[in-house]
Amino acid sequence: MTSASVASPHLIRIAAALLLDPEGQTLLVRKRGTTAFMQPGGKIEAHELPVHALARELEEELGLVIDPAQAYFLGQFSAPAANEPGCVVQADIFQVTIDTDVAPAAEIEEVIWIDPATDAGLALAPLTRDLILPFYRNSLSALA
Repeated sequence: MTSASVASPHLIRIAAALLLDPEGQTLLVRKRGTTAFMQPGGKIEAHELPVHALARELEEELGLVIDPAQAYFLGQFSAPAANEPGCVVQADIFQVTIDTDVAPAAEIEEVIWIDPATDAGLALAPLTRDLILPFYRNSLSALA
């Protein structure tokens, strides 16, 4: 390990979904014992491709089974971690549209569908608030 990497924040690699319903609402989740809502997803294991980590996490957290081929890669985004002080999340973000009900499972306490044009007055994770929702809003305005 170099001295430069010792001083850098701890990096957490995740795969997360901009999960949309047919009306364009987006699903956010809140983990048990936390206050910030965020995109569903989770840590990428050493042996996994990001899209496969996403599929595994969506099934574990929401009971949602997706076809990884239907997950559209939007890009990689980094922001301060919402629940791990001093850490940074590096997220591979995929857009997935579903037309099915989901329910919180595993460590997920609450799920909520919101209009992505607003923050719905919720406490949002930095990645969601500062990068994902603005990215999605910009893509919508580019289509208009």
